[in-house]
Amino acid sequence: NALTSAQQTACRVEETRERFRTELLQDSPDKYDSRDVDRLLKDDALVDSYLTWRHFVIDDALKMIDESFQWRKELGLNDLTESSIPRWMFDTGAVFLHGYDKEGNKLFWFKVKLHVKDTKTVVDKKKYVAFWLERYAVREPGMQLTVVFDMCESGLGNIDMDFVKYIINCFKIYYPKFLSKMIIVDMPWIMNAAWKIVKTWLGPEAVSKLKFSSRSEVQTFIDPEYLPLHMGGTDPFKYSYPPLPDEDFLTPVMENGPIVSEDDVESKEGQSEVKETLEASFNSEDSKKIGPRSALPDRNPTASESPLVPALIFCLSCSPAEELSFGSKDTEKKCLIILFNVTKNQVAFKVRTTAPEKYRVKPSSSSCEAGASVEILVSLHGGYTASLQDRFLVMAAEMENNGTQDLAQFWKEVPRANIVEHRYRTGYSSPATEPPQHSLKGKEPSYLPGTEPSSLKNPALYRVLNPAP
Repeated sequence: NALTSAQQTACRVEETRERFRTELLQDSPDKYDSRDVDRLLKDDALVDSYLTWRHFVIDDALKMIDESFQWRKELGLNDLTESSIPRWMFDTGAVFLHGYDKEGNKLFWFKVKLHVKDTKTVVDKKKYVAFWLERYAVREPGMQLTVVFDMCESGLGNIDMDFVKYIINCFKIYYPKFLSKMIIVDMPWIMNAAWKIVKTWLGPEAVSKLKFSSRSEVQTFIDPEYLPLHMGGTDPFKYSYPPLPDEDFLTPVMENGPIVSEDDVESKEGQSEVKETLEASFNSEDSKKIGPRSALPDRNPTASESPLVPALIFCLSCSPAEELSFGSKDTEKKCLIILFNVTKNQVAFKVRTTAPEKYRVKPSSSSCEAGASVEILVSLHGGYTASLQDRFLVMAAEMENNGTQDLAQFWKEVPRANIVEHRYRTGYSSPATEPPQHSLKGKEPSYLPGTEPSSLKNPALYRVLNPAP
């Protein structure tokens, strides 16, 4: 029997790994960072990204892996932090992440007029770009970026072709399948020759992603809400540092108390306006203790709910794993997030979103006892519709003094290193294309390294993550 596409991919992945071990790793084990090697040997999606980008030619994929892994070790990418980059590079605002294009891809801005060619700062600039790319890759795995070269008010003195080539290599070699498109906005005619050279660097697989646009045409790719004023947009964003500008999650409007009917929700929506602050706290009335013989109440999943395949973030198991899916009907304007505490301690959590005016979240801040679950209702407010650009962030941290700590005070005092995060993107559900509910039933969740699969030992948790049809 002919192999299915998935089986062929699995075979290629394993063959690539085996050849990596024997041809690249065996004779030079110190050539790469061991953390990158470990990830390659465990992460099928990473291997597949190299294979896909190189048209499934294993020789070419191995060459790409070798080159990118050496680059990662040379830059010390796994240990690159905000404090290891010179402060003045952040202060200039020449490179940053902010906003989304119409397809929901994050925008990676290069303000060309702020760039000055200087051989003394080449290494730092390369690390600076790599810092942003790695930061996004870790936070939004599998999500693409749209690069925007803002060339307004720039001239020949701002063009550094070696630096441009480096940026292109980041997407061509070091971060495969990462580039959605590269938009060149308002390029002066005198630079036409230079960008013809850039096209040759991109190669055939990426040249179609290069888009030249005037200020008036850029709205073809990006909505006005994420465009600066000088491009005809309405985005009031002004770069400043600190903090880093890519953290655009805000506290949503919250509603405390148990989940109630549609009418009750609508009647209370205008009554719980709160300040956009991390210190907002609520009690944990929504926490539901799950004993070994009990399970969540029976409920029929709506068309807008994703299959319950969990994501484990050390202290909480989250369902769905990656995407909150909303539909166009009134009954499809709600999503449910289920959190299950897999630790022995009480866990505090809070939810933030990039579009706080559009969504109501309840509870948006509470705590969950050991072995308990909590259901978080996310609903669209009024006439708003979900957008591919919308994101949600679940933040959680273990509480040492169970039941005795005030949540507001806890969030003020908890060390940043103790907080774990899980991010959701937003999608649309369509009855015509949506897979059947529970189509992923039986598939084991992907656990983070070092995390024990508690669901296999906890009957209550297993029932939450694998509901009966």
